[in-house]
This record gives sequence, structure tokens and C-alpha cells, in this order.
Amino acid sequence: MEMRDIDNLPKNAANYTALTPLWFLERAATVHPARKAVVHGSRTFTWLQTYQRCRRLASALSNLSVGFGSTVAVIVPNVPAAYEAHFGIPMSGAVINPVNIRLNASTVAFLLGHSQSAVVIVDQEFFTLAEDSLKIMKEKSQGNFKPPLLVVVADESCDPKTLRYALGQGAIEYEKFLESGDPEFSWKPPQDEWQSIALNYTSGTTASPKGVVLHHRGAYLMSLSNPLIWGMNEGAIYLWTLPMFHCNGWCFTWALAALCGTNICLRQVTAKGVYSAIAKYGVTHFCAAPVVLNSIVNAPSEDTILPLPHVVHVMTAGAAPPSAVLFAMSQKGFRVTHTYGLSETYGPSTVCAWKPEWDSLPPETQARLNARQGVRYIGLEGLDVISSQTGEPVAADGKTIGEIVMRGNLVMKGYLKNPKANEETFANGWFHSGDLGVKHPDGYIEIKDRSKDIIISGGENISSVEVENSLYLHPAVLEASVVARADERWGESPCAFVTLKPGVADKSKEQELSEEIMQFCRSKMPAYWVPKSVVFGPLPKTATGKIQKHILRGKAKELGPVKLSKL
Repeated sequence: MEMRDIDNLPKNAANYTALTPLWFLERAATVHPARKAVVHGSRTFTWLQTYQRCRRLASALSNLSVGFGSTVAVIVPNVPAAYEAHFGIPMSGAVINPVNIRLNASTVAFLLGHSQSAVVIVDQEFFTLAEDSLKIMKEKSQGNFKPPLLVVVADESCDPKTLRYALGQGAIEYEKFLESGDPEFSWKPPQDEWQSIALNYTSGTTASPKGVVLHHRGAYLMSLSNPLIWGMNEGAIYLWTLPMFHCNGWCFTWALAALCGTNICLRQVTAKGVYSAIAKYGVTHFCAAPVVLNSIVNAPSEDTILPLPHVVHVMTAGAAPPSAVLFAMSQKGFRVTHTYGLSETYGPSTVCAWKPEWDSLPPETQARLNARQGVRYIGLEGLDVISSQTGEPVAADGKTIGEIVMRGNLVMKGYLKNPKANEETFANGWFHSGDLGVKHPDGYIEIKDRSKDIIISGGENISSVEVENSLYLHPAVLEASVVARADERWGESPCAFVTLKPGVADKSKEQELSEEIMQFCRSKMPAYWVPKSVVFGPLPKTATGKIQKHILRGKAKELGPVKLSKL
């Protein structure tokens, strides 16, 4: 039977426009033309200036026939050019491809080739990275290589020699490039909100990185979901601790324009830099991975400014935060909102929504509840934990492990040029996260592990996240990560990699401390969960502060199997 609406009124130009976050910038420039939009060191741009600069960028790209169907790569840290690129590039019709500045040349070469970037906007500090990447591409091309246009971004805090070198190699200076564009350029919004706005590559650890394609509609909805979820007000002062190249700064690039807020750029993230910015600029909000929160709570007193001059709101995601770190942050006066998501979901798409009835609970209980990944964002229509055997939802008992799945407008279009991966990841009408978790009786989900990080010991599953949470409670532990190590008796057993707090113990005491940590774990967890080996030293991390477990797994492999243990 044909379904009929009450009317047959059509869409027309007056009542329907494709959703895009680009209009937020035009509105901010109209409403608050003189308000500070972007601050970086001694440089400040108002919303009107930012809008004009973004229009110049779009115009300059259009003059080169870079537009719909083109990709522009951006290899830039958190400086104004990175912010402007999020508007200027899509205003030309092209797609922004923000590249992680800490990748090596061979990986960047893969990304630039796979994305077919027509222009590369690169910070002067990373010019040689771009140059080395292009050399690799040229060597592999067998004579038919057409290099992209190189635009170099100058920064007064960098060595001027690197800028002179880049210009000597034929790169165009970013400000000069903007001058070639029209500040009144008549940019055109997308005709279709399904049009791509961004291409972000996942940090591929086992294979080539996958290109996550995002559309204007999702970027618009996430840009509005974020402030609503977080309770951000108009005029928020936001500190860029999170790299803008990571999921487009979780879409806060566009959200800050919607709020007519102020972007404070932080080229390099240190605990001292964060505390200083809070005091100097009145920062109200920032986002950070748990590893950055850990550095903030463990900063030496000379790097801190405490008590905080006002409440500072912090959003954390990127890894499951240990409840001990959340507790320490709240003790210092930070109000932490815990979210969870992936590049494939425009950044955070679930939130551990705080309930008023938790206010009266002991702080440790509050931190434990807040360490869960929570419930779906306003803009996400579906979130569940399903059995990997049956595909059915698991029981909401807080114990039965399944895979976390999502569906809705905050899920990517798909992976670029990768139909096999798309078929797998969208199987049965869900986006499959690859994260394992449980659903609690209150409907809140909690990650127990990445599917590849689960440790199977004697046929029993061990959650590395839970072991790590216990390790963080030990007074000597600054950072901890747990991976599987081969075990002659159990198949696998937990191996803990630990960074100690400064001044805790010297090399000669490590064996003693290792045994003490294992003893501590025995009081906190089942015997078979206790790490059978503890390795001390710094932990390898990605550009966004995630601990690189694949490197630790390699180290655990080099250690060889745990010999027949007594347990």
C-alpha cells in the first residue's frame, strides 16, 4: 500500500537548503565582526577577518581550478591556518584532508597519493616531511608524477631558515597565497549535503591507513551536537589542545563558529601551556586524550596555576580514561565530560551523561561511573552492544561482552576506494566499531577492550583496560598499558608496561617494585588477571596521545613466552 503524506508540497529554494557547517562562519562574522575569533601568540583575528581570510583561501584555490572533486592536504599543527582550512577549503567545493604531523614520510606519501591531493598546505616546520613524501611518490610513479602545489605556512615561533628553504624550493607562502584570493569571494554551499567535506585517515597499525570520508550533513549535526551535549555557551573560549588534524578537531572547528566563540591556538601541548592559557585568556573549555589529562594532574607545581581561577570544562576521549585520572582532575577543579567515538563517527558520538543523583555519591564512585562510555549523542540515532556470534543485542547486565555498534547521521559515508572494508564495517545495517564492551542495567555502555587487545589466558578473556585501571591506582604509576604476552602454560598472560612517576625508584629497585606492583594487583583483581611481567620505561604514543599498543605487543613478543608459571 502506498504511503501518502497529508500534502504534496515540494521542496523549493525558499524552504530547503543542504545542511553544511560553513554558514556558521558567515553568521559569526555578521553577528560579532569585531570579536576575537582566533588567537595565536601575538596574532589575533576577528570573526570578520577570519571570514575574509577563508573566502580568500577558497578564491585562491578556485583560481587554480581546485574545487568540487579535488582534495587539499593540510600538514599543519594547531595554528590559524589549520582553522581557516576547515572553512576555506570546503568553501571552494574541495575536500579537506588534515594530515597527522607526526607521521613518517612513507605514510604521508601513501596518504597524499591515495587522496590525490592537488594542493598541500604545510607548516614550515614540517616542510621537509612533505618534501620527503613527494620524493617517495615520485620514485614510485615511474615517470608520470604531477606534484601538488606546495603552500608553506610561516610561524614566528619557528626557525626562519626552514621558511627560507621552503620558499627556495618553490613553495608559495600562505599569506601571499591568500593575497591572490578575493576577500568578497562568492562561495557556493554544497548542492547536496551528502557531498564530502573531509577525508581523515585512521592510524592504520596493521595495514595501510583507511580514508574516512565525512559529509557536510554529518559535520553540521556534530557541530551542533557537541555544544549541546557539553553545555557550551555562546562566546565560549576554547583552547586547542586536541589536534585539529584529529577528526577535524572532533568538529569543534565548525562548532566554535556556531557559538561565535574564541579559538586559542596551542602549537605544542604541555601542562604548563594549558595552565598558562587558562590564566591568560580565561579558557572555559578544552578537549584532550586521557594521556594529556594525566600530564596535567601530574605536572610539577611550578608548571601549574592552582587553584584554577574558574571552572574549566574538559572533554576527554580517544582511550578509556582510568577512573583514578578522572578523580584527580575533578579534585583540581576541572569538570570532565567523558565521551567516546571514532574517526568514522566524526569524533565523539557517545557521552557519559552526568546524572544529578550521582552528585551525592562518594568521589571515587562518581569517577568510576564517569569512566563509562555512556549513551548516544543527540545526533546519533542508534547505539548498541551486540553479540559477535548472533548479532543480537547482549543482556544489559554489565557483564556480557559484545561489539559496540552505531548507526545514523554521525556515521561516515565510508572508506575511500575500499569496498571490501565498507562491506565488513557496515554489515547488517550497523557500523561495527571493533570495540568490545558491555551494557549496564541503566543502558550505559562501557568499553572493555579493542577486539584485538583482549587477552585470552587459559581460555578466559581478560580486559586489558580493567587491569590498566587497577595499575593507575598504584601510587608509583604515572602511565600503564597492558598487552598479551605468550605464556607457555596459559597461552597468553598480561604483560604490563609502566612509566613511573618522577623520582620514584632507580634502576636497581625495579625488580623489587615490579614484585610490589604484582602484589598490589593481586589485592585488586582475580589471580589470572595479574600481570606476570612488568616492564618499566616510557610508553610509545600517537600524535593524539593514544598509547601505541601494537608497538608494545611487538616488544612483548621480543621478550619471548613467560616460562611455565606456578599459577
